[in-house]
Amino acid sequence: MTCLECNKELNETDHRKSIDAFGVELCDPHRTRIEKLVQINDTPIEAIQLYYALKEVGVYTMLEWWDGKKFVDLAVSRVKLNIEVDTEYDLITHEQAMKDLEEAMHSFKNGFTTIRIPHIVIKYNLYKTVNNILGIVEGLKANIKVI
Repeated sequence: MTCLECNKELNETDHRKSIDAFGVELCDPHRTRIEKLVQINDTPIEAIQLYYALKEVGVYTMLEWWDGKKFVDLAVSRVKLNIEVDTEYDLITHEQAMKDLEEAMHSFKNGFTTIRIPHIVIKYNLYKTVNNILGIVEGLKANIKVI
């Protein structure tokens, strides 16, 4: 049991608090930092789990990245990929769908690809989701100049 950020050995209390809150192992200072991030940006827990799962396979992402218009749940800047985790996809209205389309257009105009992933997919198929994102990253590497 070690922290996924700093590799510090976790005691049982820190381990339990972190797993109960986010489903990942974090020491107290890193868990507190993620709690603040969630509180400020309403970051989905599944985005945090995806962040650490991608980190584990060598895809370095940024949590709550500012794209010039809004915060994006996750960003893989080397291939200009934005990942949004949808938590209310079953309640989408035509207004929200249009807003999502406009945001995707904004990202495309700035050279970014935005994908939206329902939180339920991450919750029940985290590693399949990671594998699919790895495929997307590889495709983007092949098709755009990596910065």
